[in-house]
Order: sequence, then structure tokens, then C-alpha cells
Amino acid sequence: MELREWALQILSSGRLEDKLFFPTELTDFSPGPALLWKEPSRALGMTFQPHSRQDRLPRPSELFQADKRAICLHRFAGHELLAVEIMAYALLAFPEAPPHFRKGVAHTLKEEQDHVKRYQKRMQELGLQFGDLPLYRGFWSYVPHLTTPLRYISAMSLTFEMANLDFAPIYSQLFAEHGDLLSSELMQGIFEDEIGHVSFGCRWLKNWKDPQHSAWETWKAHLPPRTPPSQARAPLFFSQHRRLAGLDEEWIKNLELSAPG
Repeated sequence: MELREWALQILSSGRLEDKLFFPTELTDFSPGPALLWKEPSRALGMTFQPHSRQDRLPRPSELFQADKRAICLHRFAGHELLAVEIMAYALLAFPEAPPHFRKGVAHTLKEEQDHVKRYQKRMQELGLQFGDLPLYRGFWSYVPHLTTPLRYISAMSLTFEMANLDFAPIYSQLFAEHGDLLSSELMQGIFEDEIGHVSFGCRWLKNWKDPQHSAWETWKAHLPPRTPPSQARAPLFFSQHRRLAGLDEEWIKNLELSAPG
């Protein structure tokens, strides 16, 4: 199956099974012309809903309740599904990107599909079906800004996914504290994959940046409008996780000094 055909299926089909399908063999012989996508197709019950203040995540003190932990997992699964769709968008939008870059996006997409499946399974064990709660546009709102591969990795790999270098271990610890070791192990596995996803973006940003500019400067310059660097972190910041992903010390220090988003 061609990457283009696979990406088209993910974005054009409303069926979750199609969005989470990974072919046994992927080729990229015919990337085709650039194709932009306004919004992914979603089945009834999975469409984007308006976000309200009432739709907050449960507080840490509430996570002793299984239904509250399931709400967290549902929100995280929604983020992962958005990532699947946005990565499919990148495969269609950047057909002339280096083959190794496109291959890396496809590999990351596959792992994001697996994350959705793992969240879905754990939610069901806690009594919640994916789609029972509202799903939001979230990351998809940034797609009009993703006009180049460098802008794409700056927003996705190095901002939204980088934030999970903090949030995933935080929630892994919270779930463990409330005795939910299965959800804790799930979050730990997500975290380990995210290190690779951030590393992918970091390598390509350093490859594409102007030698006269630092990685930090290049990343900041390619962030979407009204997206501060603090979007790439949680209030509790883990510098060592960034080192594991390949960020340099200037970048880590500046991000640590950024006010949490």
C-alpha cells in the first residue's frame, strides 16, 4: 500500500478501524502532488465538539475513582487520534520531503495508532467506550500553520509531543499512587515512545536549521502564532527526558525558564 493511499484512508474514512489500520507493506513510489485537507472525516459520535470550562480533566485528588481515571485516558486517546490524522496530513502535504523523513513520519504514525488502541482497551476495562465523551479539535486547529516540514515538526514533534515527556510520567505516577498499575504502565509505555518521537523532530530540525541560528531559536521561529514555548512542557519539568531525546543544553535551559502553559 502506498503512503499516499494509506494517509487518504485515514483522513477520508470516518471509521475508527480505518484510521487505526496499518498495512502489512508500505511503499512510497508515488507520493503524488501536495494535497491539503481541511478537516478529517469522523463518524457520528467522534466529531469535534466545542470545548467548555466544564470539560476539565479530573483533579489528581479525584483519581482514586476508576471513572475519573477513564476520563483522563479518554482525553489522552483523543489527542493520539488527532496526532494520527495530522501525521497522515503531513504525508499528503509534503510529498517532496526527504524519503527518510516521510518514512519516519509513517513510523511515528503507526506508534500513535498503537497508543489509541492501548488507551481504548484500558478505557473499556474501566467501563468507558472511546467516543462516550466529547472529542475536541485541539491540535487540528494548528494545521493551517503547518506549511513546511520544519513547521510541522516544530509544532507536533517538538511542542505537543514534547509536552508528553512531562505529562505521561506525571500521570503514570498519579495512577500508580492510586493503585492502578495497568494505567500507570500504559502511560510509561507512551512516555518511552514519545522520547523517540521528540528525537525524530530534534534530528530533523538540527538538519534543516540555518547554521547561524541555534536549535532553540529555530524552533521558536517556526512555532504557530500565539503558541509560546511553554506549550512544550508541564508545570513539573523533567530536563533529563529532553536530554534523552537529544535536545541541547541551551534549549533545555530556556524551556525550563519558560512559564508553564
